[in-house]
Amino acid sequence: MFTSLRKSSAHLMAYKIKLEIFEGPLDLLLYLVKKDHLNIYDIPIAKVTEQYLEYINLIKLLDLNIAGEFLVMAATLMQIKSKMLLPAEESPAQEEEQEDPRAELVKRLLEYEKFKEIAADLRQRELDQKEVFKRPKADIDKEALKQGDKEVYFEASIFDLINAFSAALKDVPREVFYEVIKDEFTIEEKIHDILHLLLLEQSVRLSGLFARAKNKIEIIVIFLAILELVRMKEIIARQNEAFAEIEIARNKNNIIPYDRPDQARPAEGQPQADNN
Repeated sequence: MFTSLRKSSAHLMAYKIKLEIFEGPLDLLLYLVKKDHLNIYDIPIAKVTEQYLEYINLIKLLDLNIAGEFLVMAATLMQIKSKMLLPAEESPAQEEEQEDPRAELVKRLLEYEKFKEIAADLRQRELDQKEVFKRPKADIDKEALKQGDKEVYFEASIFDLINAFSAALKDVPREVFYEVIKDEFTIEEKIHDILHLLLLEQSVRLSGLFARAKNKIEIIVIFLAILELVRMKEIIARQNEAFAEIEIARNKNNIIPYDRPDQARPAEGQPQADNN
């Protein structure tokens, strides 16, 4: 599938996206473990390796720049998988139990997971502390009551986005892909379409965007446009719970009000314009 897609989407590959939203290979492994509710102490290495390589193939298909450490981890997983497939050596002189080939990887994952939890906790404390200094406690309590009935969202990871993209590709019938593609789609046009759609609607489901696509090529272009908009901080991709449906919405911190088009921030070193 990936080879055919690469050939048919060659005209898109000139558009490279340098993403700063990519996390590391351990993030991807943790994501795969948690997505399928796997036991981190007894990882089904064959299954995880297959899924990991599928993600890497999707990233290569999109011609995204990823760190070499992703490929190093892929080689590590393949090595562990090979060792797991080898028959255990039986020797009377060997009294000690052979070490599980996954042991070192499990140790690294547990340490990294703990590090991420501590880092997330420190970030949350920093945000809470800023809120304390920014607003009186009474205002904070009122705001909390207002949001009590609202649905809480958190930002989706790059791997959630890739997972949704992969599912969308699989949903397109195979015969549709082999039809002659007369329409050409550009990332710039899709960026414009998505931003225009978000002027009409507060948020849009990612699956809904993909469902409008005529073929796999258009799905790829839509996905690349979304990644570019996330990188530019024009939109946010969010979920109301882990591995749930992803929806995209405008980043409110990056919207210039319509009634103040002339009040864009001046460049550094330039004086503020005098309106009087």
